Amino acid sequence: MENLGLAMRPQQLNIGGIMSVKPLKTLLAEEATAAAIARASGQQNEPIVQELAALIRRHWTLAKEAKVPIENAMLQAVASRRGLYTEDKLRQIKSQGGSEIYMMLFATKARQAKALLADVLIGSGSEKPWTINPTPMPDLPEQDLVNIMLGAQEFITQASMGGVEMSQDEVRALITAAKEYVQNAKMETAKREAIGAERALEDLMVEGGYANALDQFLDDLTVFKTAFIKGPVVRNCYGMEWQPQQDGTVKAVSVSKKKLEWDRVDPLNIYPAPWSRNVDDAFLIERHRLSRGTLSAMIGVEGYSEDSIRAVLDAHNTGGLHEWLSVDSQRAHTEGRRGADPTASNDLIDALQYWGSVSGKMLREWGLDKGEIADDAKEYEVEAWMIGTWVIKAMINPDPLMRRPYYANSYSRTPGAFWHESLFDLLRDCQDMCNSSARALANNLGISSGPQVVLNSDRLASGEAITEMFPWKIWQTVSDPMGSSAAPISFFQPQSNANELMGVYEKFSSMADEYSGIPKYMTGTVGDGGASRTASGMSMMIGNASKQIRELVSSIDMHIITPSVERLHTFELMHDPKYDYHGDINIRARGALSLAVRDTAQVRRNEFLQTTANEFDMQIIGIEGRAEVLRASAKGLDMNVDKVVPTVAAIKAKAAEAQQMQQMQQMQQQPPVSGGNGQELANGAPVTDNFQPAAA
Repeated sequence: MENLGLAMRPQQLNIGGIMSVKPLKTLLAEEATAAAIARASGQQNEPIVQELAALIRRHWTLAKEAKVPIENAMLQAVASRRGLYTEDKLRQIKSQGGSEIYMMLFATKARQAKALLADVLIGSGSEKPWTINPTPMPDLPEQDLVNIMLGAQEFITQASMGGVEMSQDEVRALITAAKEYVQNAKMETAKREAIGAERALEDLMVEGGYANALDQFLDDLTVFKTAFIKGPVVRNCYGMEWQPQQDGTVKAVSVSKKKLEWDRVDPLNIYPAPWSRNVDDAFLIERHRLSRGTLSAMIGVEGYSEDSIRAVLDAHNTGGLHEWLSVDSQRAHTEGRRGADPTASNDLIDALQYWGSVSGKMLREWGLDKGEIADDAKEYEVEAWMIGTWVIKAMINPDPLMRRPYYANSYSRTPGAFWHESLFDLLRDCQDMCNSSARALANNLGISSGPQVVLNSDRLASGEAITEMFPWKIWQTVSDPMGSSAAPISFFQPQSNANELMGVYEKFSSMADEYSGIPKYMTGTVGDGGASRTASGMSMMIGNASKQIRELVSSIDMHIITPSVERLHTFELMHDPKYDYHGDINIRARGALSLAVRDTAQVRRNEFLQTTANEFDMQIIGIEGRAEVLRASAKGLDMNVDKVVPTVAAIKAKAAEAQQMQQMQQMQQQPPVSGGNGQELANGAPVTDNFQPAAA
């Protein structure tokens, strides 16, 4: 209770409404914050920091103005995925009256494309979309080559001293055999290092949320012109650890530690230079919407200015620190957040993460070591964060190849462009025609669903309801004062155009299959007869259609999977001393091996096992070769391979043990042989060294 009372004490006491008394802890905290703000203000007022802020602000203005048409096009895709018309289109439809029906053609194709891609790239989680193998010819270190030559020279010298002269062909063969021996040993080492590196990187990617980021990336791929993944990003994260206590117990304690994470980057928050062709081409800006907690978590992370962050948090208490864009309100409406006014919220802080080149002269004035800046005129890649007028981070890109941690791809790539074509862009016309046909069909069906009535209101009796019509209704009329014999009420049936409109809809729906590369039968829908009636015909159709999906998966392999894993491998080599896999390895994405191909490979492996299950083939492939095929088959069945198939070392140890047991059994079964002097022989050899055979 005493501790609770201390925790509940107010941070400030008012005595008589005149004098304010604060605890010492509060005063010290306020003084520390004020000192940090003063230091940060001094840094921000330096000419070099102001020059950098002005550069970021100028590039930000260029990028956001150039992206306006791209944002409008991508917001149309977001609206189409939710089955919404744009405000202008909806206004035109309402002006003409009738149905506002929206056919979810694009949304359906987007879900189908996501399902196919996720099945190949993510699957059930048993197989990752990448692997690490040694290169076909691992490079031999220079010292190994020197040792080979020295060993060959020594062998030739010894042979010459023994009176054996070796020809040039024999010497060449000797050196070749030595190189092959060392090369094979190097290959085995490279294989072990590849396996170790693959496990280490996979563990980091699982803990860093790579699969989740990839799943969200696939959602964006079908909607936005270009989709992005970012990582690895170092963040301070809280986790639980079991720590021993003084009393001998173990207690779960919350600790803060740095962690590598992967993110899906919202394409609406990426602002490239108007002339960019890729994420590494020219300057690039990512807009962040940060909470106070997220920003405060950056304190202590390498590269961030703690004083500047504290100054930003203090300034945020008074409001502001937002980069208002016209796209914000449109986006809130399109995403269904109509009740949220983005301009009225002060909970989030807008930060601009800038990637671009800065002159060496500016970096030297910034205070960087002259050893890092070799040439004042040379441009150096930097990363800088700016919030309002505060630069909270500025550092040279730590990647040795100056790569940025962004990976981008699209559904349909346009060479030389930063923003490509999304699935929505490919289906836009088909979607519009299907919507128009569906609206016309709904209107026509409503009009032609019953008869239309033509009546002469002067001939109706007083009080007759002309808006009601039902079976067996009695119409009251009066005589025509002009003496006309025409009927006061007549009926006619409007023409139904349902068949024509349905034909138009089906035509453009089929064209959407062709444009998207995802026919109905690829997702389980029954085909329209023809080749799809037979299993072989359906297999052929699926194989032809899946070529477009495989081409897309190959593009994802090339621009997303491979570079992201390579970047993580490089990052670990540079920053983690425990990661010592420096071998000559090759990172290979295998997403293009589609599900159908993997299933076919599994069937072929089973056939191979059945075909080679005989004593003749076993003499060729051996137990180790058959174990390798079994290991691949068990892995394809999502089994624990290590528990099902023993390792190569375990197989060799078991074979050696079996051979030893066999030799012991042979020794026990072999009858003893008696020597000439009456002593027994073991395995045909005399027991004593002085044994002399008997005379004949």
